[in-house]
Amino acid sequence: MGMGEQLLNVVDVEATCWEGEPPHGQVNEIIEIGLTVVDLRAGERVAKHRLLVRPARSEVSPFCTELTGLTQAEVDRGLTFAEACRALASEHRTGLLPWASWGDYDRKQFTLQCRRTGTEYPFGERHTNAKAVFTTAYGLCRRPGMAQALELAGLPLEGRHHRGDDDAWNIAALVLDVAGRGGWPAAG
Repeated sequence: MGMGEQLLNVVDVEATCWEGEPPHGQVNEIIEIGLTVVDLRAGERVAKHRLLVRPARSEVSPFCTELTGLTQAEVDRGLTFAEACRALASEHRTGLLPWASWGDYDRKQFTLQCRRTGTEYPFGERHTNAKAVFTTAYGLCRRPGMAQALELAGLPLEGRHHRGDDDAWNIAALVLDVAGRGGWPAAG
């Protein structure tokens, strides 16, 4: 990392989901990981990545396909969860760089799935809940969803909502908006 850079990984996951409860024997599993690298010092998004993950204990429901655009056939060609976590750590330095996500869902889902599968957690301790920081920076009473936050910030929603790589890209724009207002916590 160069002296002029202050990099942050913005992560968004999509997981298997159903209209109601999961079918018997199935659990929510990550099927897509979107990652956008932000250079906070330069104030720009410098890279966009997408990892597809093959679920082991669930299937992509029609509801899930409608929401995310992901199909079972598509995720069947993905990495295993363990491979995806290793790729994050080795190729995207997720253990070394601070990271952010919109809310705490992504962090909790990784923690749970790593515990459940005996996979090494790929991230470091420095996680920022971008939704909480945005809420504070804008003086809001209620935490907005990502699409609503983009509207409030006067930013476009780029790509498809509920697609991991596009959502991470859009969340990264919100991170930069808050950073530009001096509201992003200093990297420690």
